[in-house]
Parts: sequence; structure tokens; C-alpha cells
Amino acid sequence: MIPVLEKYGIRRSELKYISRTDATAIELIQDRMNWKGKVGFGMEYKKYALALDRFYKKALKEKACYYGPFKGEFGHFLLHNLPFLMHLHKKGVKIHYCGMSLHKPFMVDDQGNSIVETFTELRDFFSEIKPSANQNDVPKDVAAEIDVWRKKAKSSGMPLLDIDRSDFYWHGLRNWQLEGRQHKYDLGKAYCEKATGSAVIFPRKKGGEVTPNNGGPWDYLEIAERLSPYFEKVYLVGHPSLSAKVKGSGNIEVKVSADNADTLKYCAEADLIVTQHSGAVHMGAYVNTPVLLIFNGEPPIKGLFDTLRFRKNLTRKPLKYAFSLEEIEKAAKKFSVEKERV
Repeated sequence: MIPVLEKYGIRRSELKYISRTDATAIELIQDRMNWKGKVGFGMEYKKYALALDRFYKKALKEKACYYGPFKGEFGHFLLHNLPFLMHLHKKGVKIHYCGMSLHKPFMVDDQGNSIVETFTELRDFFSEIKPSANQNDVPKDVAAEIDVWRKKAKSSGMPLLDIDRSDFYWHGLRNWQLEGRQHKYDLGKAYCEKATGSAVIFPRKKGGEVTPNNGGPWDYLEIAERLSPYFEKVYLVGHPSLSAKVKGSGNIEVKVSADNADTLKYCAEADLIVTQHSGAVHMGAYVNTPVLLIFNGEPPIKGLFDTLRFRKNLTRKPLKYAFSLEEIEKAAKKFSVEKERV
């Protein structure tokens, strides 16, 4: 396990929270296969990597490309797409992008300038379809928009990276870009106007569902109340379709919004972000705000291995963890004391 720690940036203290059996690194997938499977899977990945190499070299040479469509989960956007787009932009590539309009506020550099040349915006359809990786069967009008963009991309003669292919995206692109093909702009510089002494909570709407990735549901108002003595403000933020309904009181305010510019601002100006194991975990990496990952249940946390191995390219700040209301309050109190000492 020690070589795994060194290679993937997992801390010894996090060993008790992870499992290798659900990791999607190429070599770890092969470890779970017989020799025929190893050879076949290795050949498949090599094919994907060669195609990605060709696209990458051509995009850098021509200083232009088409990329998309992205229509999936928030975490996938922040871990597997945005850092690669930022990398291409840093390399001087003009990107013609197709993706969800709600992600537009993230697609800027640290001065707030757009990192894409053109943006074919797909409307917000998460109230109709539950996001899953990047493999959603989107509504017909959204599919039509994608088809128009794809035809334009193919007729342009520019390099095109079509990520709407399940295995190519999941096994190929996600793993290939990790070694030297990701960059992160400091979005805190673009969105933070002043420190607010606040905590931000993402009240994910999971109902009574318990999942190995997210754990069980929480009473988010009670979490906010536990945090409120230690922060000047406690904001509940996130996308309306993915957030539980919570009422504010006292120094607790609900700021749920479909405009991610609002969410970025609150996260950038906060002292702490509190969220389940979800895409929101990665908000802190982009705005330099510490993150407390809360999990209502017993570890291991499914998918955490991958979260950590991709996260290491974005930030060296470790995640903090809490598994009960008492641990959440204890972490908030400790954070408050440490901040006063600084």
C-alpha cells in the first residue's frame, strides 16, 4: 500500500477511509483481472491514449480545438474537464466548447477572463434528468444542440475531442490527462471580494437514500446550527435541483442558486466548506478554502480513492473528515480556535 500512497498522494491518515477495490486507475483495474483481461484492457487503454495524444499534439500545433459535449456530474466537470480546459487555455489553445451553461462561471482565468473562444451552451436540465458521469441521455432539444455543434466541429477541420463516448471518457481521458495535462487557475482571485468569516454548507438532496459514495442523509439545519456559534455567517448553497429545502434563521442564511457565480463567491469568501462526498468537495480546491467532508455512515467511502488521486493535481490542502454531528461541531470548534491563533 505504501507505493500506492506515494504515487496517488493519499495520506496515511486517510487509509481507513478508502478502498482500492473501486479505484479506476488503469493499473489498479488490471490488478483485479486475469492475464487475458489485463492484456485486453491494456491494449484498449493504449488505443485511447494514442487517440488523445494525436488530438493533443494537433491542438497545440494549430492553437485551436473543439471540445465536448459535457453534460454530466458536477464532480466530473471539476476533476476531469475544467483542469484540462484550463491547461489547454494556458498553452494558448482557442477552445470551441460545448457544455452546460451553469458551469460557465468556472470557465475563467484568475482575472475573470473566459478560457474558451466560443461556448455552445446547453440549458440546465438537471430538474428533468439525474446527472451521471458524462453519459446522460439528455432531452431532445439538448441533443439537437449537441448535434449542431458536432457537425460544425467536424466540418471545421480543427482537432475535435468528442467526449461523448463512455469507455473513451471513463478509462481514457480521465486517466490520460493526469500526468502533466491539467492546470488550475485560482478562481478565488476572480470571485473573492472580502473574507466574511463564514462557513458554507452544501445541503445535498438525497431524501432517505443511503449510498456508499455519499453516506446517509443529514439534517442540514441541525448542522448549520452546530456551526453557527463558530462563524459570523453560515450559508447554505448549491443547485436548487440537487439541494434539500432548508430554512434559515439567525446567522444562518439560505443562498441556494442556479447561478454558480453566486456559489463561487460564497465559497471563495468563506473560511470553511462543508459537504458530503460529492462534486462540491472540489470547490475548495479552486478557491483555496478548506473542506470538511461529512459522511453519515461507516467508511470506506466509495470513490474516495479516485477523488484523492485526481484532487492532488488541484491542491495540496488535505480534506478534513467528520462522521457524526458531534464530529462536525468538534471540527468547527477546532477550526475556529486555530484561526484565532493565526
